[in-house]
Amino acid sequence: MPIAADYPFLDLLFTMIIFFAWVVWIWMMIMILSDVFRRRDISGWGKAGWTVFLIVLPFVGVLVYLIAQHDGMAERRTRDLQDAETVMDDYVRSAAAAPRPATEIEKATRLLESGAISQPEFDVIKSKALA
Repeated sequence: MPIAADYPFLDLLFTMIIFFAWVVWIWMMIMILSDVFRRRDISGWGKAGWTVFLIVLPFVGVLVYLIAQHDGMAERRTRDLQDAETVMDDYVRSAAAAPRPATEIEKATRLLESGAISQPEFDVIKSKALA
């Protein structure tokens, strides 16, 4: 029966470092491949070439891509985040500008009190606002 003494602390530490490095390398591959396929400045053949290079020579491919394209990766990531923020801001503005049921009912009440609409018309507006 194996016990903890059979696997010394330094071996455990080394295993954890290797595992962490493997996870970081996988994450770098995911980030680089996502950057390659998001790029619009290279052709499909260029994307295929980078993909093959990253698969055939993974460590060299990752290092070469990071050295050659690090500025472009940062700019594309920043642009993507700014575009996403703009879309979210536009959505929030459009949602905030949407008429609220209470506002519609208040307007209809003023129209009813001024005599511009009748009670059945007010009831229709109120039911549409609450729907």
